[in-house]
Amino acid sequence: MKINPRQMERAMRRMGMKMDQIDAEEVIIKSADKEIVISNPQVTKVNVGGQDTFQIVGDVSEREPESPENESNEDDVRVVMDRTGASEDEARNALEESEGDLAQAIIKLKTEKKG
Repeated sequence: MKINPRQMERAMRRMGMKMDQIDAEEVIIKSADKEIVISNPQVTKVNVGGQDTFQIVGDVSEREPESPENESNEDDVRVVMDRTGASEDEARNALEESEGDLAQAIIKLKTEKKG
């Protein structure tokens, strides 16, 4: 038996339920030991009696959690690449040589490109 979506929505409203589709690119559920990543998600927010719940359907994978240190390192690499036009490897090497000092890494790469 196929249910008409409009009829379903009206019935849900009568029961005090409200559904909204959420335009999401990726959903990440973080726990202490892993991250569950849902790509190409279809996310529906359902409100029943003032309580929000979410239904998520998509391609599920798991990965190791990123440490805050790794995240900042990746951000630093992107900044150095953007400011200098260097490749990812060049930016990483410059950051390693400058012991994580962003300004020093950028200056080093700009000096090398001029010379």
